[in-house]
Amino acid sequence: MKKITIRPEKQCPVCETMEKRILQGFNRSGTQRCLCKECGKKYTVNPKSNAYPEEVRQTAIKIYYSGVSGRGVGNILGMSKANAVRWIKKNEKPRE
Repeated sequence: MKKITIRPEKQCPVCETMEKRILQGFNRSGTQRCLCKECGKKYTVNPKSNAYPEEVRQTAIKIYYSGVSGRGVGNILGMSKANAVRWIKKNEKPRE
């Protein structure tokens, strides 16, 4: 006899039901999509995070303050220069 385990990440984020769902294929990143029969909400079972780790952000800020331009930071770390510039602007302290 198979033991049925209910995992909380497979429940609907709106109505929190676990039984009534339909598999709806996969999204672009390859994770499973579902449709809840109760509320009609489409959701991803285990969504992936696309955020950069905090270490990369701190490295970008250190490289910038060592004298490299925002575009140079982007080239060194292999990312968009807009990401690096945004992190640098958020890190700046307001002048008094």
